[in-house]
Amino acid sequence: QVQLVESGGGLVQPGGSLRLSCTASGIISSRVDMGWYRQAPGKERELVARILSGGMPNYADSVKGRFTISRVNAWNRLYVYLQMNNLTPDDTAVYYCNTFPDQSYTWGQGTQVTVSS
Repeated sequence: QVQLVESGGGLVQPGGSLRLSCTASGIISSRVDMGWYRQAPGKERELVARILSGGMPNYADSVKGRFTISRVNAWNRLYVYLQMNNLTPDDTAVYYCNTFPDQSYTWGQGTQVTVSS
């Protein structure tokens, strides 16, 4: 079973930056495609960035040019990062990682990102 643990969130002013980390541990294949998702209050969870097993990234239009997803494969571990720059209040949400597209692992607790002055 795979465990997902997200970290790195916090309170940041508009225009600021954060780097989120996701650790996937357990019996995990390095061939899985991964994504960062977010859920804002009163809204459905949405995909913001994904990265294929070979490293190819793709971004939602709302974050393109501001967010960068990356990954590091290790034995029984998979690390997925999300560098977020030029944050706006619209980026406020709980951020999660999971596989793409089927979100097949049990969701972690997420990490809260709040962008406010």
